[in-house]
Amino acid sequence: MTLTHPQESRSSPPQARPGHELRVEKPLMLDCGVALAPFTIAYQTYGKLNQDRSNAILMCHALTGDQYAAEPHPITGKAGWWTTIIGPGKVLDTDRYFLICVNVLGGCMGSSGPAETDPATGKPWGLSFPVITIADMVRAEKLVIEHLGIETLFCVIGGSMGGMQVLQWAATHPELVFSAVPIAAAARHSAQNIAFHEVGRQAIMADPEWCAGNYLEQGRKPERGLAVARMAAHITYLSEQALHRKFGRSLQNRKAVTYGFDADFQVESYLRHQGIAFVDRFDANSYLYITRAMDYFDLAAEYEGVLANAFRNSPTRFCLISFTSDWLFPTSESRELVQALNAAAANVSFVEIETDKGHDAFLLDEPEFFATLRGFIEGCARHRGLATE
Repeated sequence: MTLTHPQESRSSPPQARPGHELRVEKPLMLDCGVALAPFTIAYQTYGKLNQDRSNAILMCHALTGDQYAAEPHPITGKAGWWTTIIGPGKVLDTDRYFLICVNVLGGCMGSSGPAETDPATGKPWGLSFPVITIADMVRAEKLVIEHLGIETLFCVIGGSMGGMQVLQWAATHPELVFSAVPIAAAARHSAQNIAFHEVGRQAIMADPEWCAGNYLEQGRKPERGLAVARMAAHITYLSEQALHRKFGRSLQNRKAVTYGFDADFQVESYLRHQGIAFVDRFDANSYLYITRAMDYFDLAAEYEGVLANAFRNSPTRFCLISFTSDWLFPTSESRELVQALNAAAANVSFVEIETDKGHDAFLLDEPEFFATLRGFIEGCARHRGLATE
């Protein structure tokens, strides 16, 4: 395995630091039965690793996230997706902890995926890239951790799909995870969530520009289909209360309806903007692959259908967090995890945050959420013997 930096053509804007890439020559056996090699994993780090390498926190990103958690995005220039809690003095204090965020396998920000070049053909992978799972993502992340010389992670934390990765880490590698924080997540993807993902995938595949997955090779891009997929998904990240509070039935730059199909309502304009902005930074085939990985996630199935068996004799300290208005990953699914952890005699705490911000609350300014995280992490740091200054 070798560490390289992105080439100039993929460099970040001046305010963004260059990321890291780990090129792996040894085959990685995937759940689908394919041995993937060679491949690349892109990642970013913040803060400094202490002398005994005991202060590392792995942050796992959600479906549409990437490794740029706390800095301007190199494509959009927008702030990182978790700037609310990352930085000096913040919950994930970069003066105290060494933070790592890995672009998942199958992603489109430097890690090997359908948008990257197949070394065997010199052409974009497209749909010839093997189907990946959450467990495959964790296997790739583990290679980065090993490369950095980290024997134990102080914490693995993430929301939504990131929370799935946290659970997979804790189940598969409990000896490597001192503490785990799955946020707004579940032990398996529900039928409703699979259904929403299928709507998005069909929107992409119905776009004539998709070209049966070969659009990059043909110099085309299924922007309309990907935008619709993003619009449909974005609705699930919000709550009805939040949509009503933010938009209601307010009109967009007009005093009366047009009796047509333009964006009469502010909520329509908002969703269209979300869709258009998304296609600038995300690959359509990656969207297919990553949503499929989430659909396949079923942690209990790996342990004879008994979820508690996934955490039997686990030394990991858990903190599960859910949000009252999250209907994508409702509190009931977090409670199911808590019950399994209790049945396995694991060290677990659970907090349900009262908020009307929906599933995306973990990315937003939510003081009770911040306080919960800070309290848990501080407690773990004291138990681990990490310096408080």
